[in-house]
Amino acid sequence: MTSTRPTLRLNPVVAATRILGVGSVRPERVVTNDELAQTMDTNDEWIRERVGIIERRFAGEDEKLVDMAVTAGSKALADSGLAPSDIDSVIVANCTMPSPIPNAAAQVADRIGIAASGAFDLNAACAGFCYALGVASDLIKAGSAGRTLVIGAEKLSDWLDKTDRSTAIIFADAAGAAVVGPAEQPEIGPVVWGSAGDLVDTIYMREHKYLYQEGQAVFRWATTQIAPIALRAIEAAGLQPADIDVLIPHQANLRIVEAIAKRLRASGGRADMVVADDIIYSGNTSSASIPMALDHMRAAGRVHRGDVALLVGFGAGLSYAGQVVILP
Repeated sequence: MTSTRPTLRLNPVVAATRILGVGSVRPERVVTNDELAQTMDTNDEWIRERVGIIERRFAGEDEKLVDMAVTAGSKALADSGLAPSDIDSVIVANCTMPSPIPNAAAQVADRIGIAASGAFDLNAACAGFCYALGVASDLIKAGSAGRTLVIGAEKLSDWLDKTDRSTAIIFADAAGAAVVGPAEQPEIGPVVWGSAGDLVDTIYMREHKYLYQEGQAVFRWATTQIAPIALRAIEAAGLQPADIDVLIPHQANLRIVEAIAKRLRASGGRADMVVADDIIYSGNTSSASIPMALDHMRAAGRVHRGDVALLVGFGAGLSYAGQVVILP
């Protein structure tokens, strides 16, 4: 007996994607360096010199990661001009949910009013937003999704030993989001990503409740390894370093941000390339830092629609990812 194997039907392929809108939120409570100095051996000058942070935001006990994700996602949706019914998938990048079940994405979708959407969380730590943006773009191009809400949200203050100056001076709480949809011309370049699992012990949860970071090891890795990843993302997009108008790296440490910018300029990047420095007043907000920095820069008039921006995230794992985008 012979049989004909059926041919599966595929969804229509979309040629290109773009960011349709962005939004972000920070908690109201401002935590200064002087306040931290009351509970640990540090001071304002020491913190500014080493990490470049002046203040950061901590959420209150009744302010949850999901709450911030809902607010940021709603703002991005409003900025895009779309309704909740126009969105069919939600990705929430995070590494600080109090429990892995239930995930954040399904809760966020329901509270925003996005019915029956595909919803999942993604954990690539501080590289999470770039990972999620790449996944969203590829889902849309493959026809598996139409328009996707991508959110990076973290409540790192829940996981800090408030007496540990190696972490408590750096990390903070926030959420940032972007709506991704189809485009006639490519406005989101290919994602370039990877990991250095041999360095996994440099950032982890100590005693399953406190974030631990081997600061010097992470600093050396980030200042030497991330600029080459950024250059690969530029090459993957078919561009040159001189084509980049805006650099938005993960806001890990101002000295790391400056080192990446310096190496890009040494490789042909322009002197007038705008560099995100949101960490100064926001701290390190992990997966939220890149979309929030973009939102703040746009509100301040530092970047404009059509600018060519390089996004590059890196963090625990050690994971990294980057892509070139055209700003909305």
